[in-house]
Amino acid sequence: MIAISSPAEQRTVLHNISWETFEALLSETGEDRGSRFAYECGTLEIMTPLFEHENPKIQFDRFIFALVEILEIEIKSAGSTTLKRRLAKRGIKPDNCYYFHCEPEEGGEPTLDLETDPPPDLAIEIDITSSSINKLGIYAALGVPELWRYNFVVHTIYLS
Repeated sequence: MIAISSPAEQRTVLHNISWETFEALLSETGEDRGSRFAYECGTLEIMTPLFEHENPKIQFDRFIFALVEILEIEIKSAGSTTLKRRLAKRGIKPDNCYYFHCEPEEGGEPTLDLETDPPPDLAIEIDITSSSINKLGIYAALGVPELWRYNFVVHTIYLS
């Protein structure tokens, strides 16, 4: 295992991490962890959000809720629930994600399982610093049809 850490970016990248180790880390740290994990085929990036990260995250959330109110669209927020698919060997914790069309069934498992549940319709990523992992590829492999990414310069919308 090789670890690369950059304190200024508050990112740590670990290579040659098995899916089982990724799952164990998720389990041990819990869903309420402050760090965000992104896993792609053996590479794990652990990022701790900076102070500057939180304001745009909240502003996007407010914008989306205002927009769906105006458009009279039903929405269900899945927040920053960890999204993962074992078969795709990918997982990520978005800043926020939402369902507009189809959502997981209520009353089943307490966690979202993308092996059986539909992916969220929209995910939000606030990237202050450059990621070492292909987050766009992770979301595509998980089947998330729309990703909004903001890097403090450009707001980019990706549609699959």
